[in-house]
Amino acid sequence: MNINYHKLKTGLSSFLLICAVLFVLDSCKKSRSDMGRELYDKTKNKVFKNVTPEGFQPVFEQMLNDKKSKLNNASTILSWYQQHEYDPVFVMDHLKNDDLKVLADYLSKAAAHGLDPKIFSAQEYNELLKKFYDKKGIKTTEEAYQDMAKLEILTANVMINYSNALQYGIISPRRIYARYFTKTLRPDSTTARGVLQVSNFRTYLDSIQPKNPQYIALQKALTQGVTAPGMSKEETERAIKVNLERLRWKNKPGEAKYVIVNIPAFQLDVMENGHSTLNMKVCVGEGRNKDKENTLVEYDESDKVDRPFSRETPQLNSMIYEAQVNPIWNIPQSIVSKEIVEHAKADPYYLDNNNMEVYHNGQKMDDTENVDWGSVNLSEYQFKQKPGSDNSLGKIKFLFPNKSSVYLHDTPAQAPFGWTMRAVSHGCVRLEKPIDLAHSLFGDGPKFSLVQKLISEDNPHPTDIALAKKVPVYITYVTCWADESGTLQFRPDVYGLDIVLYGHMQKYLAA
Repeated sequence: MNINYHKLKTGLSSFLLICAVLFVLDSCKKSRSDMGRELYDKTKNKVFKNVTPEGFQPVFEQMLNDKKSKLNNASTILSWYQQHEYDPVFVMDHLKNDDLKVLADYLSKAAAHGLDPKIFSAQEYNELLKKFYDKKGIKTTEEAYQDMAKLEILTANVMINYSNALQYGIISPRRIYARYFTKTLRPDSTTARGVLQVSNFRTYLDSIQPKNPQYIALQKALTQGVTAPGMSKEETERAIKVNLERLRWKNKPGEAKYVIVNIPAFQLDVMENGHSTLNMKVCVGEGRNKDKENTLVEYDESDKVDRPFSRETPQLNSMIYEAQVNPIWNIPQSIVSKEIVEHAKADPYYLDNNNMEVYHNGQKMDDTENVDWGSVNLSEYQFKQKPGSDNSLGKIKFLFPNKSSVYLHDTPAQAPFGWTMRAVSHGCVRLEKPIDLAHSLFGDGPKFSLVQKLISEDNPHPTDIALAKKVPVYITYVTCWADESGTLQFRPDVYGLDIVLYGHMQKYLAA
């Protein structure tokens, strides 16, 4: 007798696999066969003795479909329960060990994060949970099915919502800010499914509490009712809440070394292993709210729309890849039309006296003194400022890819570094100590020596010097933080971005 052992082996394997799957599925069903007994043992409510998986499933399935429009992660929640045969895993596995009480406690304390417990249905959740712990709270088997389904769905929904809020924030900065280009992670279906599989609530909820010392310091200030100098208690509280939200965003540097510019602080730091190794003043782009005409107290609904000045420095992250020593300034068309040409109209020698060259349709012009700048088509002209002591970019600029054509650079205009309000540039970041930054980026060696040599030349010419290793740069916006001594620092909302953020957060914030 000829036997095909390969086919026999394959068929046997398939049979065993099917048996294994059926065993697992049967085991799952058997594991809930004592559903009523388990719920009775926990609640002491005799109604639960009549509860069965077969009676619960259609009620649960119907309620999921009825409530899906009110769930923030409806598609993920529905597909997850479909794949798990509508098993009430939270009610069955987490009621008995009081995990649901733990969750209720965390939801009720959301105000410690500046968030309103109502957005997590904290009161509704607590009242529903109380019915389960009251042995006479649920009167009929049908009511038991309905409340089990409600509790299961509510637990899944609030667990995901609370988890997302603490780990990612409640607002996406990309959606509210016109000039926000910082990579910021947002929750997705994968993160939601991960939450639905949490085995120990307390361990998980403890793990997602922000541990950032800055976050903890701001939380402490919020609970203590700190009032900032020159600000009302209400304005201080709102400033703390919007900055807590910023700290929840997943956009923080993860590198050992990086450059960070905080726009409202007019400050740059080079951070290495968590410590600032270089600190300096900077000038940033002129802002719409530099005179503090608008505040978080005088908030108007229309303020939630971000309307940036053309000169505002954007929020972004990128990689510094090179320095240009003795740079040429390719003057943006907006500055040409609004400033340069106006000076040239008033003074025919302005361009030559400021070391500027003009190109007409790509050809350098030898004579710019006799041009009637009021009658020409400026789109045909390009303006450049040659390297030198009067170049607006100074002696060095640092380049990093970005859509806004901004960079860090030196400047001959040193007076603004003595001012408190340093939102004075056209959008780029002017550096108080550019050579120190070059030293920090290049380190000791031939490249930094070349930077020093080129800067001191009498007849400067532009030279690009690549960094051996690119260094991350973050341009950010933080108006409240704790300094190294733990003292809370506040800065004016120079671009009105606190007001924009507060406008979108208001409905989520604790009173």
